[in-house]
Amino acid sequence: MSGSNQRLEKRFAKLKSEGRSGLITFTTAGDPDADTAQKILNGLPAAGADIIELGMPFSDPMADGPAIQLAGLRALKSGMTLGKTLDMVTQFRQLDEQTPIVLMGYYNPIYYYGNQRFLDDAIRAGVDGLIIVDLPPEEDDELCHPCLTAGLNWIRLTTPTSDQKRLAIVLKNSSGFVYHVSIAGITGTRSADQPDVQQAVALIRQHTDLPIAVGFGIKTAEQVTQIAAVADAVVVGSALIDRIAEGIANKSGKDAIVANVHRFVGELAGNLER
Repeated sequence: MSGSNQRLEKRFAKLKSEGRSGLITFTTAGDPDADTAQKILNGLPAAGADIIELGMPFSDPMADGPAIQLAGLRALKSGMTLGKTLDMVTQFRQLDEQTPIVLMGYYNPIYYYGNQRFLDDAIRAGVDGLIIVDLPPEEDDELCHPCLTAGLNWIRLTTPTSDQKRLAIVLKNSSGFVYHVSIAGITGTRSADQPDVQQAVALIRQHTDLPIAVGFGIKTAEQVTQIAAVADAVVVGSALIDRIAEGIANKSGKDAIVANVHRFVGELAGNLER
């Protein structure tokens, strides 16, 4: 990786030198609306996020639970598009050149946008990597190889069902970090069990030197502490989106929603031996 796309590498090196695990936050671009989503995004590093995952809204997010599905629908209803998602990153980069941003989502919107056009625009915007949930290694020619050639990180998901043989295949063209899905099933439902996660992380480390982030089912500061003890980074998504949904339900103002999300991120970050 060259130039700005060393952000992930530098951030994980920094975390290692500080002797702590990182906090990766997930929010959906455009949720609950473009302006509020941008304010949430812009304030995440100061609140305590080490790396940012930004969801590309899609109408049929098969790996996501109800919270993220609803966030995607709110974002689409507010007019969010893939182009506008990239614009959000561009705006963020005017304020922050250091914090890595990874786009997470599904292949369909990228396919319609145009693969090469998307990769070019993503690099121009300041994106550092992609997590595309529905493109398995068997489809690497489709977007993975062009992505790596363009200089973006291609981040893979591993799951509790990934055995030795599958891990070798899944991790072959991975870069940036490995995202271990700690539970079988969809996001934001049940919680991860630390001994199981510890065992899975140890298995993954036999196959790669990449940092390992663990997500799915991590909702509380206590769970963050437990997972941080065994992983290089902890991913929290549905719990942040729940704060947005609560704010909408309580008819909180936009600024109150933004402040509440950032406050919660701060609570989580405080449990990472900062």
